[in-house]
Amino acid sequence: MSVQKPTTPKAAPAKTEGRKPWRRKTPVEVVLEQADKLKAEIAETEEELKTKRKQLLKFEEARKLFEGM
Repeated sequence: MSVQKPTTPKAAPAKTEGRKPWRRKTPVEVVLEQADKLKAEIAETEEELKTKRKQLLKFEEARKLFEGM
């Protein structure tokens, strides 16, 4: 006995006019894109680090006040 496959045709995805056609990226484009993402991530992390350092300074000042009592 053979297994019968369903004969219903698959629906083709509807094409939207607003999208550009997909094109393959060159290796150079991929590397440059990854470098840009890393730069953005580093900048974001540096901003977070600056705010945490400011907060730490405030806590250290408060600590000095409590130890001086």
